[in-house]
Amino acid sequence: MSLPGKMLLIDDDLAFCQVLARLLQRRGISVQARHDAASALAALEDFAAEGIVLDLKLGADNGLLLIRDLLARRPQARIVLATGYASIATAVDAMRRGAWNYLPKPFDIDALTQAFESAPETPPPEPPSDPPSLRRQGWEHMQRVLAECGGNVSAAARVLGVDRRTLQRRLAKRPVRERPG
Repeated sequence: MSLPGKMLLIDDDLAFCQVLARLLQRRGISVQARHDAASALAALEDFAAEGIVLDLKLGADNGLLLIRDLLARRPQARIVLATGYASIATAVDAMRRGAWNYLPKPFDIDALTQAFESAPETPPPEPPSDPPSLRRQGWEHMQRVLAECGGNVSAAARVLGVDRRTLQRRLAKRPVRERPG
């Protein structure tokens, strides 16, 4: 299978949507782009998308929370959650909510094609032989709590028991990278 014939792009980055839409249209795919949750849900009333590329962070909206509503309108659509804030926690959460696949940004058209082709029933990859560090696990936990709070930093800070500004500073940092042994 190749890419779906009709695709809905949901991302608040207008330039990213324009570039990806152009690449997909060159392959003969019908594309619509939306930049927030409300307009994306409304688009599915008239546009029978077979594939959806959904960004994790949509300005004030959260892509994870949008997955179920999208599937309620288009149950047969394959949703690939794309994000520049990739973490194991968000990947697992996206799949549990019904996403077909998960794709870290930046990606190329071949990676997108592969994300739509791989079947969800394939067994998950073996866990790494060396588990992530405690710092990395802490960063992923902050991301998971933030997603559960609908992207509300103040609510997430209350749940985590930290000051809101402290949480904002920690979230603004890039994910903790593991150092080679």
